[in-house]
Amino acid sequence: MTISEKVAYLKGLAEGLAIDTEKSKEGKLISVMIGILEEIGMSIEDLEENAVALGEEIDALSDDLSDVEEALFEDEEDECGCGCEDDFFETNCPNCGESLMIDAGVLESGAVQCPHCKEKFAIDLTDGCCEDDGCGCDCGCEDDD
Repeated sequence: MTISEKVAYLKGLAEGLAIDTEKSKEGKLISVMIGILEEIGMSIEDLEENAVALGEEIDALSDDLSDVEEALFEDEEDECGCGCEDDFFETNCPNCGESLMIDAGVLESGAVQCPHCKEKFAIDLTDGCCEDDGCGCDCGCEDDD
């Protein structure tokens, strides 16, 4: 039962009691209270409808944004074309073995805390993609462009 249906039922019960809403103080009070409950019920139903409509709008915008992101970042490679990402470094945690993608900002500190096992370990940057091979991008590829 919706709130409006419950208020309508309450209103029917009050009318069934044949309370005099013109002369009785209690009848006037009950009548005003039921009127207020009807307004509250309608307001709540309007809010629920608006929330559903807004949710559908957000879903549509999210889908559109995904399409734009896909068009902008599709098959994105770095300048040299090797496909490595200069902003991230991939490694495995020496404690638990989980694969980690580490942000360049974290790499500068030299130590990383694994989000899986919570252990800290040092990073050796000479083993990864970003060794200097002379291509100008420090990505480890053989491309001199």
